[in-house]
Amino acid sequence: MATTLLVLSDTHLPKRARKLPEALWRDIEAADAVVHAGDWVSEESLDEMLRRSHRLIACYGNNDGGALPARLPLVATATIEQVRLAVIHETGAAAGRERRMDEQFPDTDLLVFGHSHIPWDTVTPRGLRLLNPGSPTDRRRQPFCTYLRVTVDGADVASELVRLPPRTSAA
Repeated sequence: MATTLLVLSDTHLPKRARKLPEALWRDIEAADAVVHAGDWVSEESLDEMLRRSHRLIACYGNNDGGALPARLPLVATATIEQVRLAVIHETGAAAGRERRMDEQFPDTDLLVFGHSHIPWDTVTPRGLRLLNPGSPTDRRRQPFCTYLRVTVDGADVASELVRLPPRTSAA
């Protein structure tokens, strides 16, 4: 039976948005697990995610101060079916990322990262899958705010980039 993951990063609540879109919360609540690659900004957003998700696999990011680094690891790890997962906020520059991540994560099959707010989906020469979901609240130079729906079936990983509609001023 496949495992569904909701993958997000860089929520930056309440700085970039006051709340997450309801469509995203529905996906969070429906997923078997949520993977968050840091930059929560507030403990309240972490607490709400813990309340509303079945399982949370998460790390802290460079904008996470206060108690967040004490509550979350720099690198989170888990095994989902046959996939060895690692979650980190920053991986450095895009140039050379695949080689660096192969060296830094030799025992990992899927690496989720954030920081850039730019969706990313590549496979390294060693076969490590790299996923960045973008940001559901701060699109920066991207056309849309985004997150990922990921399905793990045994050793297979399939991902779908979800584009959120533009926020209204009330969001």
